Amino acid sequence: MGALTTALIAIAGIGLGWITIEMACKPCLERGREAVDRNLNPDYDPDDDDIRAPLNTNPSVWL
Repeated sequence: MGALTTALIAIAGIGLGWITIEMACKPCLERGREAVDRNLNPDYDPDDDDIRAPLNTNPSVWL
């Protein structure tokens, strides 16, 4: 019975530790997961990201 209690306490401690890490590092973990998902997506093409595209797509505003 003592081994079962010890095992349950250990499992609960690991679970609470995991939840604590997830909550504390949420922004960093989300960015990392998004990067992994983007890299594993076969339809994603980094060449489609045009970083030099004009910010203003309506040039008539400046006239």
